[in-house]
Amino acid sequence: MKRIGIVAALPSELRPLIHHWPRTAHMATGRIGGLEAVATCAGMGAKAVTRACEVLFASGPLDALVSVGYAGSLSCGLSAPEACAAIEVIDAATGERFPTDQAPDQPKGHRLVTLDHVANPDEKRALAENYQAVMVDMEAATVARFARSKNLGFLCYKGITDGPNDKLPDFNRFTGPNGQLRIPAFALWTLWHPQYWRILSELEKNSRAAAAELSSFVTRSLSEPPGQSAVK
Repeated sequence: MKRIGIVAALPSELRPLIHHWPRTAHMATGRIGGLEAVATCAGMGAKAVTRACEVLFASGPLDALVSVGYAGSLSCGLSAPEACAAIEVIDAATGERFPTDQAPDQPKGHRLVTLDHVANPDEKRALAENYQAVMVDMEAATVARFARSKNLGFLCYKGITDGPNDKLPDFNRFTGPNGQLRIPAFALWTLWHPQYWRILSELEKNSRAAAAELSSFVTRSLSEPPGQSAVK
């Protein structure tokens, strides 16, 4: 029996997928097709996601880690709230490349780049050109690096929340050491920056829809057909 660990940054990224799973203080446990799965989230950024990976790794033997969550689109051909797989994750800070372990029958995925901050439109254009990538996030490379260090398989599924020309606020400045968004500080800042009201409203709507799409896509992708493993 295969057992996988699912890592996200935010509870909202996981909620539709694990809403019926039994939970403890740190993780939820359930099944996806023939796979046993444990899932957790610990916040945004590399340190928080590393903590999440460590929690899952300590929970028992794993065959693979799965990075699940939101991503921005770098291409007009990929729009919110579409969900898709990554075939390769690139760490923009180090240049490291992490191929994913997709099953042979899965749809072809896309290339994703991980940054340590929210990308602005100019950065998105540069990332698309430099890496031939169509998605950007802040966590997948950390999950991939942890999986490689533990000799685990690695998969990555993302739901698109924003487009290549969307200019989002810098959430990093409002993220605490624990990887959690400081909601009161961010809400107060937002009140004084009305130029972001429209895009934040769209981001909230897209995030809810993307999480639902992501749940369906992950379930379809990880469910094992008879006689064939979804995780190598």
